Formats: sequence, structure tokens, C-alpha cells
Amino acid sequence: MRRSNPLALVFALATPFLIHEAAAQQPTPAQIVIQAATTASTPAAAAKTVAQENNSSSVQAALKALQQIKSANEETLKRQEATLQQLDELQKAAEQLKIFAKRG
Repeated sequence: MRRSNPLALVFALATPFLIHEAAAQQPTPAQIVIQAATTASTPAAAAKTVAQENNSSSVQAALKALQQIKSANEETLKRQEATLQQLDELQKAAEQLKIFAKRG
């Protein structure tokens, strides 16, 4: 009976895998980047500019509303900070009570 060569067996089993992996790792083609075309000013663009100028009053109103919201948020944050400080003080007091209760 003929004895099989272990190296030949490993080579025979690994060859299909290596061929498959080599084919799967082909380089990707280079990407091409194209700049966007710019257009000259058109009547539609001019009309859009006029519409934007007309909307400036609504933008200012929205800005004012946002500033009011911001100030209200700042006040809320100040109150929350004060509440957190009070909670920290209560927690420290509770820890001191636990320490004194263990001693006594």
C-alpha cells in the first residue's frame, strides 16, 4: 500500500482556498472626482435673492424668539444648578448621619 505525503495533502487542500482568496482581493478602480459646474446669475436667482430680502423680517422675528428661548433655558439651568447643590448638601448630611449612627 502506498503512503500519502502529508505535504502533498496540505497543498492539495490549500490550493483551492488560496486561488479563491487571490481572486477575491482584486484592487478597486481609481475613483474620479468631478467638480460641480457653476452657472451664471439667472433671473430665477435674482428673484430668489429678492424673496430672501423679503423674508429678512421673518428671520429677525425668529432670531428674537430664539433669543428669548435661550434666556429661558439659561434661567432653567441656573435653577437646576441650585437644586443640584442642595441635593449635594443633603447627600453629605445623610452621609454624616450614617457615620454618626455607626459610632453611637
